Amino acid sequence: MTRRIEINGAGAGGDGPLLIIAGPCVIENEDVTLYTAEKLKEICAAIGLSLVFKSSYDKANRTSLSSFRGPGIDRGLRILSDIRNKLRIPVLSDVHTIDEIRHVSEVVDALQIPAFLCRQTDLIIAASNTGKPVNVKKGQFLAPWDIKNIIDKFISTGNHRLLITERGSSFGYNNLVVDFRGFPVMRSFGYPVVFDVTHSLQLPGGQGSRSGGQREFAEPLARAAVAAGVDGLFMEVHPEPEKALCDGPNMIRLAEVEKMLAAVKAIHRCTNSPAITTG
Repeated sequence: MTRRIEINGAGAGGDGPLLIIAGPCVIENEDVTLYTAEKLKEICAAIGLSLVFKSSYDKANRTSLSSFRGPGIDRGLRILSDIRNKLRIPVLSDVHTIDEIRHVSEVVDALQIPAFLCRQTDLIIAASNTGKPVNVKKGQFLAPWDIKNIIDKFISTGNHRLLITERGSSFGYNNLVVDFRGFPVMRSFGYPVVFDVTHSLQLPGGQGSRSGGQREFAEPLARAAVAAGVDGLFMEVHPEPEKALCDGPNMIRLAEVEKMLAAVKAIHRCTNSPAITTG
């Protein structure tokens, strides 16, 4: 069993409920972001799941120079702060540089280290030094057991509020696959493991100047990951993915989230139930 990590009322690990980290890939504007957060709160409350709302003020790792990156740190954090205060839900966002961390940590309940930065020692230690919970995305280039090195860096400060997120591994060009053997390996180190449903469906750079995706496989992979024992799901969600300014092809349609979460909760309940024995 993994340790329980609390994020302002939500939590992952231990024998608690499944954690859901969800929201639009990037903050497009106040209206879409707030509307999505409100609906996700309603859905998770109705199903009985913990929610941490996620959206990025800056997507620094985009395929093309012309790709939309977000509103920037100042406006983006104002929007996240409004959502946190109005809806009373914890919020999470990415950090990309050490200089961002202090400012962002004053607003959000949890920080996130993007996959391509997961080996940046100084960034991990600076995030850990805030004392905040931190979600580290496992890089597409890492084996499951390589996570131990990230954990050792992070907890060297004395902060144990760590989550690890699996987001698929590079498989040839413009493709990712998920090795489900990695979940028990990563969980064996004692920290909650989250499955990134939507980025695992991404086809990086698959459309030339932007990434493609296969959202039609979101629910099967989410079901399989929960059956394999993950502690939470990370999913990017949008009311109209076709109109999204970032990662639209792999984002889940907001109207389809409730059905998916009800299904994975039922699976989680089964996998976490004590074994039934017969005499």
